[in-house]
Order: sequence, then structure tokens, then C-alpha cells
Amino acid sequence: EITQNGDHMIIKTLSTFRNYIMDFEVGKEFEEDLSGVDDRKCMTTVNWANDKLECVQRGEKEGRGWTQWVEGDELHLELRVGDVVCKQVFK
Repeated sequence: EITQNGDHMIIKTLSTFRNYIMDFEVGKEFEEDLSGVDDRKCMTTVNWANDKLECVQRGEKEGRGWTQWVEGDELHLELRVGDVVCKQVFK
């Protein structure tokens, strides 16, 4: 679930295994606490790149982040760490 109010966004990832809520202002760096996801903290910035949300996470690994966008009735998510890329499509 994604909620947007101007530059304020809330992205909720809800599942039977765990729930994660990311609450942020677009373009402003913040400390992201990923306890329960992969148990790390990082400095995160999310920006718009055309019609896509691009996230950069600064921490223990270089090139970490994600890109998220909508095409038709599909939500696309591309996760990155270094040269490794994982692509997911949600309907």
C-alpha cells in the first residue's frame, strides 16, 4: 500500500511473515531502521526520477537501493546491491 500527500509518502509492505512501514519525505535523507527485515540501519534518500521512485541506501554496502514504479495494473520493484539486481512484479 502506498499513500502520498505532497512530498510525504508512506509505503506499507504487509505479509504473513512480517510487516514493514516506510514513512518519509521525498528528497530528504533519513535514518531507516530495517529491524525485522534484515536487521540493519542505513541512511536513506528517496527521490522521483520521472515516474519512478528511486531509493539510495547508504550503509555497509555500496550501490544499495531500489526503484519502484507502476505500469498499467502492475507494481514493479527493482532491488539493487552492488552489481546484483532482483526484479519483482506485483499484480
